[in-house]
Amino acid sequence: MRGPGLGDLDAVIAVSRRGSFRAAALDLGMSTTALSNAVAKLEAGLGARLFNRTTRSVALTDAGRSFVGQVGPALQEIHGAMDMVRSHQETPSGTLRINAFATAAREILPPLILEFLRRYPAVHVDLVTEGKLVDIVAAGFDLGVRAANLVPTDMIAVPVGRAQRYAVVGSPAYFQTRKRPINPLDLLEHSCIRIRLPNGALFRWVFEKNGETVQLDVDGRITLDEASLSRAVILDGMGLGFFMEPDVLADIEAGHMVRVLEDWTPPLPGLCLYYPGRRNASAALKAFVGLARELRAKAEASDARGNMAARTGRSRSGGTA
Repeated sequence: MRGPGLGDLDAVIAVSRRGSFRAAALDLGMSTTALSNAVAKLEAGLGARLFNRTTRSVALTDAGRSFVGQVGPALQEIHGAMDMVRSHQETPSGTLRINAFATAAREILPPLILEFLRRYPAVHVDLVTEGKLVDIVAAGFDLGVRAANLVPTDMIAVPVGRAQRYAVVGSPAYFQTRKRPINPLDLLEHSCIRIRLPNGALFRWVFEKNGETVQLDVDGRITLDEASLSRAVILDGMGLGFFMEPDVLADIEAGHMVRVLEDWTPPLPGLCLYYPGRRNASAALKAFVGLARELRAKAEASDARGNMAARTGRSRSGGTA
């Protein structure tokens, strides 16, 4: 009888890590049914149950804990050896798994990820978006994308994108009968969209100006945990929302939203691509990081040219005054 394959062992490790067949199946890019069948087949071959399953939870049995404790490190060694072989490939191929929060994913998708796919047609990119921070190594990701101040200190970080800002917005219809807030405390007189974080806590709206920091637990009749839902509510004139600037910039420029308190939302730490400092990075990972550095250098050169042109223009204007 054929013994268990790497895929079967990876399935057990994924379920034990995630505590859920559904979440593990998403990580592995397979159906929940296929994953469940793989684990059941492995359990049948071992003659022991690895997981206790209920309708609400999945937990390792004693035998399962012993199995994962011994198989897990061995699997890491095997995958490390496979990565070492892949690192000698000249042509990037295979799958690159990236974890990012939604706003960051939207920002890097066209300039970086789509350009990467055009250059390297043999690579598949698996982009997973979630609000909570994850251990990208333990969760099986090659790369993560977060704000620079959230990148773990043991990771290699590559800046991508431009500095981020928050934006407080409302619809023109909303402001027809209400005064625009001038100070963050004015928000206490407005209906605001409350934000629930991935850990269940409510997000406090954060402002800063001239060294003064204000954090507000705003009041409102609706609480949401997804930016696109908040955007729909704002466009319907139901209140004020707090967004990452890229999520609503097009609406502001088109006049569908009115921005307020802009002087209280200074630049935030920019985005960084980050990854573990492994010696045997795959050719796909090397190529992706290389492209990120290339695009960053081009953006910085473009900004420098723009700043120089602006200074030259001001100088000429001053000389002719």
